[in-house]
Amino acid sequence: MTKQDNKPQEIDNQCKQNWAYPNPKTTDPAERRWQRFWEMVPGILTWSTFIGMFVFSRIIPTWVAIFIIAFDTYWILRTVYIASYTVLAYRKMRRWEKINWLKRLQELFQKPNLPQEITKEIKQLKQQWREEKGKLNKTEQKKLKFKIWERKDFLKQVKKIWPQRKLFLPWEKVYHVIMLPTAVETAENIRPALRAVLESNYPREKIIILLAMEEREDKKKRELKEKTLRQEFGDKFFAFISTVHKVQKGEMKCKASNTTYAAKKTKEFLEKKGIPLENVILSNLDCETRIHPQYLAALTFAYVTDPKRLRRAYQPLPMYNNNIWETIAPVRIIVTGSSFWHMIKAMRPEDMVTFSSHSEPFKTIVDIGYWPVNVISEDSLVFWNAYTYFDGDYRVKPIYLPVSMDAVLGHNYWHTLKNQYKQKHRWAYGIENLPLLFRAFRHNKKIPFFTKVHHLGKMLIGHYSWATTSFVLALLGWLPLIFGGEAFKESVLAHNLPFITRYLMTIATAGLFVSVFLSLLLLPPKPKHYRRRKYLVMVFQWVLAPFIAPFLSSIPAIHAQTRLLLGKYMGEFWVTEKPIKKIPKDKDCRK
Repeated sequence: MTKQDNKPQEIDNQCKQNWAYPNPKTTDPAERRWQRFWEMVPGILTWSTFIGMFVFSRIIPTWVAIFIIAFDTYWILRTVYIASYTVLAYRKMRRWEKINWLKRLQELFQKPNLPQEITKEIKQLKQQWREEKGKLNKTEQKKLKFKIWERKDFLKQVKKIWPQRKLFLPWEKVYHVIMLPTAVETAENIRPALRAVLESNYPREKIIILLAMEEREDKKKRELKEKTLRQEFGDKFFAFISTVHKVQKGEMKCKASNTTYAAKKTKEFLEKKGIPLENVILSNLDCETRIHPQYLAALTFAYVTDPKRLRRAYQPLPMYNNNIWETIAPVRIIVTGSSFWHMIKAMRPEDMVTFSSHSEPFKTIVDIGYWPVNVISEDSLVFWNAYTYFDGDYRVKPIYLPVSMDAVLGHNYWHTLKNQYKQKHRWAYGIENLPLLFRAFRHNKKIPFFTKVHHLGKMLIGHYSWATTSFVLALLGWLPLIFGGEAFKESVLAHNLPFITRYLMTIATAGLFVSVFLSLLLLPPKPKHYRRRKYLVMVFQWVLAPFIAPFLSSIPAIHAQTRLLLGKYMGEFWVTEKPIKKIPKDKDCRK
């Protein structure tokens, strides 16, 4: 362990003077050229792929056919990888849900000989298992086995962090700011999120609610929303702060400008109260996000035990299941796929960036200059901002607990599909981070060259695959047969190509069964007004997956990349509509 590693993060974190992340609206000629070049690259690659599919199927059909077989084989391996990591992430999430994280926090600071005490406790539990195993029923055996596992897991964790215990931050000094940005949502939309915080097992007197509203919202509706929520929750926490952001010159109508304004106002509040910024964790949540009861305690544990806590972001597992039973089948497939993807990412923390509903040290947010106020996609950008600020020494720590969010829901079937398309398009517009990240890397000489290439390549390939893969799988296998000419059509390869691709894709669909099984396990309890046959819908909806992916995933990505290619930028942040589905009072609730 180096001397640098032993230095408390509060001392080691020295602010950079005049720090600013690259401006997407730069007027500097050289910077503008680089900006436009990297804005165009993703769209050029995507459209070159689609054009090349047709051209090369005509010119070199044999090589295209070989490529198809190789690509399908790669997709089988990728399916195995996805299925395996999703299962591992699910198991880890379920175990984390059963852990009493507040108890772990308390033990960490109350027991000076904690490793020895846990070791002794494990021996006693094992002895109890040997003596009482035959007397216990299956439920009692399961509880005792889990208790043994939990103590072993805690011991492993304690041994890893115990040498640095002098650098721990006392958990009682930690405050949580729960920021809920809102533009058009009603109190009814936001209330469940606040109830979830209220029902958390973390002390309420250490929680600050930050309701970040927009001035452009109808004044009467905004004031009614604030009044309603304050009356119900205002006295339940350490503080209930509400802010009203007015778009200023140089700002966009976007979430980032709102959160920046709200965070600055909260900084003033914390300073007046004498609360050190390094003792505060800011959770930037979508306003309907319902945190897990253990989330704040688990987040606090991760924060206080890491000496480099100010160089960490914290990401829970987003699950879009608040209204999963109410929305339509295509949306359920899309959002469940998104949840799976983030579960997979959590199993590879070195590749993680922040996504919707995440947490950061408040001091770090202040040091990096908050969020850029003129970008659409701010969730991952705040990570890259901090990453370059700290010269590459910044990481995401996964918190393997779910936070429940809303799936897209419209006023009717087609309105829901339209809203889902818009949301996916906004997410895909996150490729706007690519030119900004390149420009930030270009001016940072401390991050290794190959590390920069790795991150830029990963972002580019990820968005490129997002736009192209479903169409390559669906179309490319047929194009050589259509455009390859008579000579190719008479070849052995041409005759066998449909059977080979069909066989390989059949193998790949095995991963779909894993998705179906896990999607059922992740479902919240069935609302009483739905009959049991609704479960059949939840299973058979997955036959739509191959047809849904191109239209509600790839095309929005192509749309976003094409906009940047042509310089047709998004003018403002599209806020996902959140209508609440009313349940008829006379709805038949029979099984």
